[in-house]
Amino acid sequence: MPELVERAREGDARSVARLISLVEDASPLLREVMARLAPHTGHAQIVGVTGAPGVGKSTSTSALVTGLRAADKRVGVLAVDPSSPFSGGALLGDRVRMQDHALDRQVYIRSMASRGHLGGLAWSTPQALRVLDAAGCDVVVIETVGVGQSEVDIAGLADTTLVLVAPGMGDGIQAAKAGILEIGDIYVVNKADRDGADQVRRDLRNMIALAERGEESWRPPIVKTVAQTGEGVGEVVERIDAHRAWLEASGELRRRRVRRARDEIEAIAVTALRARWGDVHARTELDVLAEQVADGGSDPYTAADSLLETYTDTTAGTGTVQG
Repeated sequence: MPELVERAREGDARSVARLISLVEDASPLLREVMARLAPHTGHAQIVGVTGAPGVGKSTSTSALVTGLRAADKRVGVLAVDPSSPFSGGALLGDRVRMQDHALDRQVYIRSMASRGHLGGLAWSTPQALRVLDAAGCDVVVIETVGVGQSEVDIAGLADTTLVLVAPGMGDGIQAAKAGILEIGDIYVVNKADRDGADQVRRDLRNMIALAERGEESWRPPIVKTVAQTGEGVGEVVERIDAHRAWLEASGELRRRRVRRARDEIEAIAVTALRARWGDVHARTELDVLAEQVADGGSDPYTAADSLLETYTDTTAGTGTVQG
């Protein structure tokens, strides 16, 4: 394991791939991997790319990688795909659209299956992100599954979130009520060579104007692009750099990363607690309480308190959460 981690830190693609596979498989070695990687993380800029299906996320991500490479940055891409109903794996649609970077040794692209996880990301995305960060990537681009109006997990994971929209995806009312449009740091109107692009931009501008922002707050820009030809992508890269400068100057970068670490710790702890409840109590305590609630003999809050008390009693004195 020490040799594998060291090779990954040197940028060896196979070693990086093996570590991310350990992450996706929830390997027992994952704790050791994360402990060894921790001192070498925290340097990469995390850029999230999200939007509804059909807006051109994969093509835009590929064009964005081209722009970042032109700035001589080493880039990692985590492309979260829907799971195959047959194999459970990613459908690899994103990688098919990124063939231009297949031979570039300074670009690492990994497709990840969502495996039913809601929110637009895979459960293992935060740990995979740490692997790419420690492997020396200057920028890690995370492309979400095609999302709807409430899948906003990317906002809690990325330093900068790009929300993509396109003409023909709905009127101004749709723009106003779409939850993902409230999380953007930069809005990108892709396929801007189509009719209606200017109207989409006006709708976005009106929506952004409704938000209450302080004088020192970041004001999300709206950039028009044609990802297929690369038009406007250079401006997107400039806006990303400008947002990073604002994040650092305002202290928001630190706040976002602490919040991200907090959410990651909480997710791991809750998963470990659920596993222990299943191991220690099997069917007994939780199912008995569930039957009482279903029959009206108890309420969910009282039952939850009882379960927590039981769990605290069975783990008293251990001092640690076991996974």
